[in-house]
Amino acid sequence: MAKLSLSVVSFLLVLGLGCATHVREGSWQVGECQISNIDAREPSYTVRSEGGETEFWDNRNDEFRCAGVSIRRHRIQQRGLLLPVYHNAPVLVYVVQGRGTYGVLNSGCPETFEAESAQQQYSRKERSERSFREDRHQKVEDVKQGDVIAVRAGEAHWVYNDGDQELVLVVFHHNANYANQLDQNPRSFFLAGNPNNEQEEEQYMRLRGGKEAQSELGNVFRGFHDELLAEAFGVDVETARKLRGQNDERGHIIRAEKSIKLIQPYGRSRREDEGYHNDNGLEETVCSARVKENLDRASRADFYNPRAGRFSTLNSFNLPILRFLQLSAARGVLHRNAIFSPHWYANAHSLIYVTRGASRVQIVNHRGHAVFDGQLREGQVVVVPQNFAVVKQAGEEGFEWVAFNTNDNAIINTLSGRTSAIRGLPVDVVANAYQVSREEAERLKFSRRETLIFSGTQRRPASA
Repeated sequence: MAKLSLSVVSFLLVLGLGCATHVREGSWQVGECQISNIDAREPSYTVRSEGGETEFWDNRNDEFRCAGVSIRRHRIQQRGLLLPVYHNAPVLVYVVQGRGTYGVLNSGCPETFEAESAQQQYSRKERSERSFREDRHQKVEDVKQGDVIAVRAGEAHWVYNDGDQELVLVVFHHNANYANQLDQNPRSFFLAGNPNNEQEEEQYMRLRGGKEAQSELGNVFRGFHDELLAEAFGVDVETARKLRGQNDERGHIIRAEKSIKLIQPYGRSRREDEGYHNDNGLEETVCSARVKENLDRASRADFYNPRAGRFSTLNSFNLPILRFLQLSAARGVLHRNAIFSPHWYANAHSLIYVTRGASRVQIVNHRGHAVFDGQLREGQVVVVPQNFAVVKQAGEEGFEWVAFNTNDNAIINTLSGRTSAIRGLPVDVVANAYQVSREEAERLKFSRRETLIFSGTQRRPASA
């Protein structure tokens, strides 16, 4: 009996261990993320459409898979419309260039934007007939360079470029987020068009070495029968067939034949445009939650050094919806040769996307090995795993970046500067730890009076 009990317990332990490590197909098991090398990544393939294109980074790379993240970049031409889409994981969108209009759709939320009418003057029958001609829709907002938009998993959203230049968006997916209950493969469910075209399939197959693989894009209506869709929408079969987009050659970003007319409030105040918000107790309901914040304004910087640059953070304290997404973001600007203090994130992976300039970057793992030591240039991406130490020094043209973090309040710990770990140590501990004199230990602790961003001119000659 004892042997039987032991066997049952052993079986349950093995079963439980198997569940713990294989609960999500495609996820990384404990011990698999032994990252010995990190590369600066560029897009692996591009899907072109009538009104723009989307560039994809290969999410199979070790650092992407271990961090549970992926990234893509939309380039939307003037009058281009990124068709409504939702994802299997929460995303953060950063506007690199341009301006436009976007909307986030939530079933059950009211259509609070409606055309001006005098419906009260008509009978119930007349109002019903006129309602087909008078549009109403859910809230839409302007978007411009520097904006970060937070989108929950499963929320459909769309973007329209009504500006005077190309609209460039970087979209960060947190595939390992608790909201995604499938594997870590990014999935985008479009509500229109034919994004999963032959071009996209061919490039995806080539990227996978000719092996059959699952595409990231697809129209959800395409799998339904025409008759069932016609019945569900109360339209004729021909109209229902267009929902499926089967013969639509325009792709996932289309070009509007005419400028799209939207119902939008006029006369936005300067205070609203500059980011001032008055909470009223209903601020963070599902239907009215604030989902956008601009990180490009120098006036909102959390750290500022006029000689070296600035650093702005976006977390659940200043954008509460991020608490539900478990994500945060940051924006950094370094002047020529300036240094961002060596640091690590204690509770988050970080993905860095370069928006301008170049920087010397070093990333060091727990063994003291530099897993990345090189130049990071505009348009490139690098993943910094949790607790890996990283330092940046801007090049001759300066360095600007946006960082996406896998925690709604990513905690940064510095190694140098006024609030650093070294600064917090007693002088004698520093002297003994590094085998230096007490005088040199004091220099290590106190020479940098800045907090996070240093000018790159301070250097002492080696002792004789």
